[in-house]
Amino acid sequence: MKNLKKVLGIGIIAMAGFLVVVAADHIDAPAVQGGNNDITDFYAFQGENTDNMVFVANMQGLLSPMATSSATFNENVLVEFNIDNNGDNVEDLVIQAIPRNGKMYFFGPLAPSQTGLSSSIMSTSSIGGDVDITSYGSSAMVGTNAGMSFFAGPRDDPFFFDFAQYSKIIGGTATSFNNPGSDTFAGTNVLSIVVEVPKAMLGGSASINTWVESKTK
Repeated sequence: MKNLKKVLGIGIIAMAGFLVVVAADHIDAPAVQGGNNDITDFYAFQGENTDNMVFVANMQGLLSPMATSSATFNENVLVEFNIDNNGDNVEDLVIQAIPRNGKMYFFGPLAPSQTGLSSSIMSTSSIGGDVDITSYGSSAMVGTNAGMSFFAGPRDDPFFFDFAQYSKIIGGTATSFNNPGSDTFAGTNVLSIVVEVPKAMLGGSASINTWVESKTK
């Protein structure tokens, strides 16, 4: 078992009725700045199959096309999707994702052996599935197992933010954003980890809290 310490958490997000939630944080956490374990965005939403939930963690933001071609997931970094299904803000279930030799392995959703800042990678008998990591410029490779679907690889950064206008507002030279504004993240990419899970695997609660962490050895 490998113990890992949390270096970044995207705060607890309530998600009533399995609706869409989003959290964003593009490279401003000192503990991960300049590294490859920064979580830029977290999305959780109901799938096209309404019996499913989709969880997305985007990593390593602001990648140029040239940088994307050589970007890789860090094999010393565990990404952990946390699910609280009883409202106490403590994870009851986790889905773990960790890369090895060109594949992303997914464990869970299962109850963690410990909660909080440290985690242990689940045993190999807990593997929910795996998928080959899609290379830049290639068609998406999607793995499936036991009703779950998996993806890992580069994607266009979906987050829209007009940073220049934001700076003007903060500086007092503008009072509002423009419509539609200018997308600061246009033309940049992220590395995405995606897992789609049947709601029945998440504890049967009508609502959940969910958050994501990257943890390193």
